[in-house]
Amino acid sequence: MSTIEGSVALVTGGSRGIGRALVSALYERGAKKVYATARDPRTVMHPDAVPLALEVSDAASVAAAAEQAQDVTLLINNAGVSVNAGFLDAPVEDVRREFETNFYGPLLVTRAFVPVIERNGGGHILNVHSVLSWLGIAGSYSASKAALWSQTNSLRLDLRPRGIEVTGLHVGYVDTDMTAKIDAPKVTPESVAAQALDGIESGAYEVLADDLTRQVKAGLAADLAALYPQLAA
Repeated sequence: MSTIEGSVALVTGGSRGIGRALVSALYERGAKKVYATARDPRTVMHPDAVPLALEVSDAASVAAAAEQAQDVTLLINNAGVSVNAGFLDAPVEDVRREFETNFYGPLLVTRAFVPVIERNGGGHILNVHSVLSWLGIAGSYSASKAALWSQTNSLRLDLRPRGIEVTGLHVGYVDTDMTAKIDAPKVTPESVAAQALDGIESGAYEVLADDLTRQVKAGLAADLAALYPQLAA
């Protein structure tokens, strides 16, 4: 279990959506310092946050951020992109771009910050997944989030002996810019952030942040036709 109060956190993609809500929630729970990263740090609006330039898919940018944030004890890999490239017709470059951000990005950031967290006495990593980690209905996005889920499960085993706990956060529809054109019930970024930090503090392996995510996770043991009704047609 990890304590938010007094921690030093770094949130990738911390200027909007879930990331912005996480930055605010961390300060509300007593975090000592929160680095909020963005491609353009001028977009970070929280008055107390430490803006930090970061492109998660660029190794040099990741290394520079880790060099500047040597006091981190809590890492939140939130930055992501939604390309939803189809596997049969979209350019392969689009599929690769989604993996560069959603899979290799968190991997690069984690590899850079694990030594930092370890030197600071241990801590916690939260990776932001999706209900689409378990549903292959969004092409490259689903695949990249499924791969990140697997990465998180492996890292949890690798890092526990080193004093670093790992939590995976799964969400469905969240009321952010990414889902603005989707007509479906949505949870608020603030609700997701609160549940994520509850999970960190309780030592949860996974946080399922809404009813849709809980329903899909519960159905993973069923026949595939239960998750994909078109197979039963």
